[in-house]
Amino acid sequence: MDYAKTLGEALGAVKEEGRYRVFTDIVRHRGSFPRATYHMPSGERDIIVWCSNDYLGMGQHPDVLAAMHQAIDQVGAGSGGTRNISGTTHYHVELEREIADLHQKESSLLFTSGYSANDATLSTLARIFGDVVTISDEMNHASMIEGIKRGGAPKRVWRHNDLAHLESLLEDLDPDQPKIVAFESVYSMDGDIAPIGEICDLAQRYGALTYLDEVHAVGLYGPRGGGIAERDGVLDKVDIIEGTLAKGFGVMGGYIAGSSTLIDVVRSYAPGFIFSTSLSPVLVAGVLAAVRHLKTSNAERERHQERAATLRKMMTAAGLPVMMCESHIVPVMVGDPVVCKQVSDDLLQNHNIYVQPINYPTVPRGSERLRFTPCPLHTDEMMRDLVAALDQVWTQRNIRRAA
Repeated sequence: MDYAKTLGEALGAVKEEGRYRVFTDIVRHRGSFPRATYHMPSGERDIIVWCSNDYLGMGQHPDVLAAMHQAIDQVGAGSGGTRNISGTTHYHVELEREIADLHQKESSLLFTSGYSANDATLSTLARIFGDVVTISDEMNHASMIEGIKRGGAPKRVWRHNDLAHLESLLEDLDPDQPKIVAFESVYSMDGDIAPIGEICDLAQRYGALTYLDEVHAVGLYGPRGGGIAERDGVLDKVDIIEGTLAKGFGVMGGYIAGSSTLIDVVRSYAPGFIFSTSLSPVLVAGVLAAVRHLKTSNAERERHQERAATLRKMMTAAGLPVMMCESHIVPVMVGDPVVCKQVSDDLLQNHNIYVQPINYPTVPRGSERLRFTPCPLHTDEMMRDLVAALDQVWTQRNIRRAA
């Protein structure tokens, strides 16, 4: 076999479809984010970042940075092992207590990422429950899909947020069949929100466990940052909550929260957890500070929601095809992968604005878009500059505007 040729053809196919991705080499500016330095072969340039998932800017918060500095001075850089072999520090223990409390669950478990939390947990539960059927929302993240697939158990896909379709799938299953209903709270590409309480009520009626991915909501919603389930007052209805420490909390890592027995089973059986070096205590210390701060401060959440609403209003006034939603996500539809990449390149090269094109397989073909994530640190002036640049690029490239 000509290995090099096959590899080249695979890359060529991605490039031909217009979805080949190029890393953007940036350095964030401490204390002045969303400003950053863009490193190019030809030199450096200061830019404004509009696509960070550090939604609240907690990666820049003084409390978080101070906690990380203190931790590295006290314990050094790494954890030194897996959680079972010297990698469980007191920082990990404290953070798991804080997360369990945040979601009003008995226990929680840290992972190195939200992806690994979903993958490890869903695949492990499928193996433990044997003939379990997982019913998955069609818009679920790739990590959930991969975890369900790796578990090897049967699955059903329900139409996005369609309660009637979910109930019909539950009705068709044997009442004694073990079932898991897996879904997200905030769907990050469209920005829509699931009716968590109604989904949980259906699941309970038909004897199913509920698995809720809150990665785009923890820290951002609820009086203490517990996500949409906390905001809606339905934390007690959800069996398993999965979240991230890299978005609303601004650092790195993932977790699950649930009953102490369920957490102990995943801890004891999931290879993705057992054989992974634990998060650096320096990172955990930063997250711990972020979680504790956001449990008592609503200022960041309120400013974040206002910034998203303001940007959406300004874009709409400019006739840009903004996809309307109730969350903090501000997607602008382009509908073509090549044009989407061209717009992103235009903004970066000509206007010092960085927003990543979102193409297949992240979104379905024909729905390519730019996904803006305004944070509390984006100013009105930055927004005006952004909208003016978009207006200019839309005109230059003759892209369809809002109807």
